[in-house]
Amino acid sequence: MATPERLIEATRELLWERGYAGTSPKAILQRSGVGVGSMYHHFDGKAGLARAATERSAQELMDAAEAHFSGPGPATRRIASYLLRERDVLRGCPVGRLAMDYDVVENPRLRAPLDELFGWLRTRLADLVAEGRSAGEIDARLDPQAVGATLAAVVQGAYVTARSAESTEPFEAAVRGALQLIGYEEEC
Repeated sequence: MATPERLIEATRELLWERGYAGTSPKAILQRSGVGVGSMYHHFDGKAGLARAATERSAQELMDAAEAHFSGPGPATRRIASYLLRERDVLRGCPVGRLAMDYDVVENPRLRAPLDELFGWLRTRLADLVAEGRSAGEIDARLDPQAVGATLAAVVQGAYVTARSAESTEPFEAAVRGALQLIGYEEEC
C-alpha cells in the first residue's frame, strides 16, 4: 500500500475509534508505520489528513447506501434494504461519530464531508419516499423531505442509543419503527 493510502487508512480507523480530538499525529504515524516527514509531504498536517480520511469514509458510505437505493424492487423495499443492511452497530457510524466532535463541527473544512454525506442521504431518502408515494406504497400525506430527514436521523440516533446501551436492540427497534413509518411490510 502506498504511503498516502497507509496514512489515510490509519487515520480513518483512529477517527472512528477515538474521534478527531483523540487522534494524534503520533498515533497516526504509529498505526500507519510511516515517518513524520512522509505525513507532511503528502498532507498539510492532521487536519488535511483527517479531511482526506473523512472524505473517503463518507464516499464509501454513500456508495454502500446507493447500492441499496438503486437496487431492484419498490421504493419501500430499497429503503428497507438500506435500513436493514449489515452494520457494526456497536462501533457506530465512522462519519456520524465526528459530528459530535467540537473541533470538527467548528472547522468548515473538516465539517464539509459530513455535511455532504448527510445532505446527500436526506435527499436520496426523500427521493425514494416521493417515489413510494407516487407508486401508492407510502402514505400520500407524508412529506418526503421530512420523512427522508427522519430516516437519516433514525439511523444516526440508533447508533448512539445502541452504543450507550451496549446492545444492538435499540438500533433494531428504531429500524423496525422506521419501517412501520413508511408502511413497509416484510415479504415472506
